[in-house]
Amino acid sequence: MRAFEGQHSDNVAIKRSREQKERQLRELKDQFAALKSHAAPTLRTTMAKRIADLEAELKAPPAPPAGKPRRRG
Repeated sequence: MRAFEGQHSDNVAIKRSREQKERQLRELKDQFAALKSHAAPTLRTTMAKRIADLEAELKAPPAPPAGKPRRRG
């Protein structure tokens, strides 16, 4: 069965707001801290990479809002 344009099954990244990213970062940090000592090393590295990626995204300045073209002088 084929997906329709715009469905979540499309191979497109999910867009999240800054607040959603901050909440996800907090949750990931809590989950990472709660990992047991016998957790798989690949799971640890994957979570650490995702945490680092989210922190980098949040440190970057927010993108200008789209939609309105800028007027030039």
